[in-house]
Amino acid sequence: MTNALSRRTLIRRLAGVGAGVGALTLGLTACDPNDLKDLDGAVPPTRPGGTPGVRRFGAEWDKHLRTVMSWPASENVWGDQLADVRRDVAGLAQAIAAREPVVLMARPEQADAARKACGSAVEVVPIAVDDLWARDTLPVFVEEGGTVKGVDFNFNGWGGKQQRGNDSKVARTVLAKYGVERIETRLVAEGGSFETDGQGTLMVTESSVVNDNRNPGMSRDAVEAELKKVLGVTKVIWLAGVKGKDITDAHVDCLTRFVAPGVVLLDQAFPGTPADVWSRSADQARSVLKDATDATGRKLQVVELQQPDPDKITGRGDAFVSSYMNFYIGTKGVYLPKFGDARADDRAQQLMKQYFPGREIVPVKIDAIAAGGGGIHCATHDIPALG
Repeated sequence: MTNALSRRTLIRRLAGVGAGVGALTLGLTACDPNDLKDLDGAVPPTRPGGTPGVRRFGAEWDKHLRTVMSWPASENVWGDQLADVRRDVAGLAQAIAAREPVVLMARPEQADAARKACGSAVEVVPIAVDDLWARDTLPVFVEEGGTVKGVDFNFNGWGGKQQRGNDSKVARTVLAKYGVERIETRLVAEGGSFETDGQGTLMVTESSVVNDNRNPGMSRDAVEAELKKVLGVTKVIWLAGVKGKDITDAHVDCLTRFVAPGVVLLDQAFPGTPADVWSRSADQARSVLKDATDATGRKLQVVELQQPDPDKITGRGDAFVSSYMNFYIGTKGVYLPKFGDARADDRAQQLMKQYFPGREIVPVKIDAIAAGGGGIHCATHDIPALG
């Protein structure tokens, strides 16, 4: 990986704003936000601990109601890569849809083309979006009192680095349209900023949140207090990250991830590669995580996972993200990038099997998405199912 700022390819002016919202079926009813259906259609019981006033930011390995994705809309962003990145998005959506429901948001005028590309297993709904980064543009969903609510983190194009027209409205639009309570916050952040174990621990890079391009004048203590309030976490593990070297300012989801309570995976650069934003971030994160404890007081186990050999991967580009950290944990599958270095890809898959023995490990080729500076986790967003 390189230090290129162009995580979402070149920072270009987006084309015209798309039209409004169609019939979205996220599984969240317009009448009663408590009437959430689980994957079998039954009204789920309250999750243990789901008492009024107790807020929980669940782990990604918890059961999902839906996975939500977005259809990349504009040649002004992707240029001649647009067809390839759409192919990657369609392939990823199909892989996930084989194991849990997938909703794909697409501009109304592009919805038919998205349906044709993704097939009938993927539900395509007309919502005006700009790009594929659903992890960052949708609300961060939490549970409270037996229902799901959404924290709107006021997406501003990763600190004003990219025009955000439609994507800045996605969180509010989805929540308002379907009667899901919107939790307001003064913080500006993105879903890729946060990693949780579902037990009250949050990992976050300081560079992506305590940053004047998002939260001018706010101290780390003030940001932490607000995160605890809106997400219901009780322990924040701060990692330094690196400002201004990629468009996200070093999101945590390309750096380190929980795979179980008390266990984190950490990105490790391929030996001999030049230092970049991620290797610098990982070096600092390693020093923090080796002594860190979670919200229960448990010392963290840190497992490092090396990147593939850059001479063996099939993808290219100055902003190419070759970290295995940007995987997605679905209800029945774990989806991780397949980069083309057979030995490294297999090593990553075998490691995932150790931590997710009850889920199918699904490697997905995403060279175009990775060349745009993101990964599978960036392109997906889970809605939790209660019970």
